Amino acid sequence: MNRISRRSFASSAATGLAALAAMGTVNSAEGQLVYTKSEWKVSEFNQLAKNPAQVKQVFDVTQIAEGGFLNNMKNSLNGLHFGFGIPNDQIKIVAALHGPANVLNYDDFIWNKYKIGGWLNINDLSTNQPALKNPYYASKAGPALHYSTEDPDSRDSIYQDTSIQALQHRGVKLLSCHTAAEELVRGLIAHQNLTQQPELIVKEMLAHTLPEVLWLSHRWSQLLHCCRQMVVTATSRYEMEGKRMLCRRCKDSAMEQRSE
Repeated sequence: MNRISRRSFASSAATGLAALAAMGTVNSAEGQLVYTKSEWKVSEFNQLAKNPAQVKQVFDVTQIAEGGFLNNMKNSLNGLHFGFGIPNDQIKIVAALHGPANVLNYDDFIWNKYKIGGWLNINDLSTNQPALKNPYYASKAGPALHYSTEDPDSRDSIYQDTSIQALQHRGVKLLSCHTAAEELVRGLIAHQNLTQQPELIVKEMLAHTLPEVLWLSHRWSQLLHCCRQMVVTATSRYEMEGKRMLCRRCKDSAMEQRSE
């Protein structure tokens, strides 16, 4: 039986611990598909879910579809405010983006570095070439959102602006799903033969999320929780088109406003 000295044992143990540490680093870099409660902004989400606005809507969006859901949200804001007379501060619209639509939550750095437009066949709205920047974020009114008119019927007013920037200014909240990002990144790596580990790219995307976007740990569980708190929900039947469905309570509220 071989005798092991204290020094050789310590040396072997140190080598083993170093190997385990290295394995842990690799595994964490490969991906973290599930966030725990301490890793995302639970309190901010709870505040959103319990928002006291009179009318609330959740858009469940998977496909970008040339940004059609952005126009739908614009129409909802206008219809609820001008059609039913509901004050702007009593309207809360949330867009839960996942699948390909999740890339709309990221800034131009991510779009340019990973050639998102070429990968997902999304063209720049002005050049009709693969987009190297997020084509749906910036408003034509500029960063300061200066509009030449306040006429809601004018294409030059904020009320007909379907950019993410303008919709956020009007109170729309965008949600980004962490699990969807992890899955999307794996597709990106395979398509472009990237050598980076998935988790490193996901963390980079997190660092380049658009202003005011809230990351969720898992879209389905948070969406269901949000819908229990909010009076308007989305259903899977409407998911692919990014449409929304008013619940009876919201319809009753809107009808009361119209009858006054």
